[in-house]
Amino acid sequence: MEIKEARFLISNTDPEKCPPPDKPEYAFFGRSNVGKSSLINRLTRRKSLAKTSAKPGKTRLINHFLINNAWYLVDLPGYGYARTARKERKNWQQFIRKYILLRQNLFCLFVLVDLRHAPLKSDLEFMEWLGVSKVPFAVIFTKSDKLLPGGIGQNMERYRKKMKETWDPLPPCFSFSAATGEGREELLRFIEQVNRENQLCFKN
Repeated sequence: MEIKEARFLISNTDPEKCPPPDKPEYAFFGRSNVGKSSLINRLTRRKSLAKTSAKPGKTRLINHFLINNAWYLVDLPGYGYARTARKERKNWQQFIRKYILLRQNLFCLFVLVDLRHAPLKSDLEFMEWLGVSKVPFAVIFTKSDKLLPGGIGQNMERYRKKMKETWDPLPPCFSFSAATGEGREELLRFIEQVNRENQLCFKN
C-alpha cells in the first residue's frame, strides 16, 4: 500500500462526534512515551501529522486522520502518565473505553508496546480486556532500533511467551522503528489485507 494522502479531520473527546463510520478504521493506543505519534508520522511519511513531544502525555484527544480517502487512522491518548491529574486520567479512560467498545467500524486496535521492556501487567491486562470485549487488536513492538538485532527477536519471544499464558492463538504482532522505518511495509500490508477482507462491509 502506498499512502498518497493523509489529512487531519477532527479531534474530540466524544465518540459520538467522530466521523461517520463509513470507512475502515485503525486506532493506535499505548502507554505514554511509547512512540505512538512518531510511529504514525513514519507510517504516513508525514513529519508532523501527529504531534510529538519529549514530554509524555502530549495526545489528549481522539484524533482522526483520513488516509487515501479510503480509511481512518486514529491517534488515541496514551495512558499511564503519572503527572496527569487523576480526574483527567479518569475522564480519558471513560471516553477511550466508550470509543473502543462502540466504534462499529474499528477494524483493528493497534496496541503499542516498548520492545525494550519486560511485559508490563497494565499492558497485558488491557489486552485481556480487549479479548473479553471481543475487540480485534494487534500488537506493535516499538523502538526496535534501540536494541541489537539479536535482542529484537529475543525480546519479542519473551513477550509472546508471556502472552501465550492467556492467548491461543496469539494476536498479530509486529516490530516497528519510527527512526528507521523497519516494519512499516509489513504493517501497511496488514492494513491493506484487512481492508480487502472487509470491503463488502461498506458496499451500498
